[in-house]
Amino acid sequence: MSEQWDFQIRATLTDRAAELICEGGAAPELAPLVAVAERHQAQIRNQYDAFAEFVAEAEANGETQTPLYKWTRVTIDDPVKAAKHKKIVTFYVNGEEVYARNAAEALEADLLPLVGGPLVTKVNKYDSNPANNPQPPAQFGA
Repeated sequence: MSEQWDFQIRATLTDRAAELICEGGAAPELAPLVAVAERHQAQIRNQYDAFAEFVAEAEANGETQTPLYKWTRVTIDDPVKAAKHKKIVTFYVNGEEVYARNAAEALEADLLPLVGGPLVTKVNKYDSNPANNPQPPAQFGA
């Protein structure tokens, strides 16, 4: 019996598009990207902000001993890694971080024509299968 996994779409943005997203995402230059997101009832969120929110929540709840917290904390504190994750955005469809395959594939299909233009350099689709996703390195107690 195969399991049904949910999916997530992420895009790597150009430097300029990433700056505009970090500034709130209302710039006219982002219109093609925003139009795709709106067509799929998706919100655009950069990975750095998501990581920072996770760290803040873990700290507020006293959950700072987990391998995922430690790994994420080191990531957002590293200027090179922080810059990388500010350029990667996740699309939250109907407020959900992961969603059905058909929703992910439709969003991906609409984003792919933007690759190579002034906004997007790459589009990736990830599934929720833990075996296919990075786990905290052993140095963080994993």
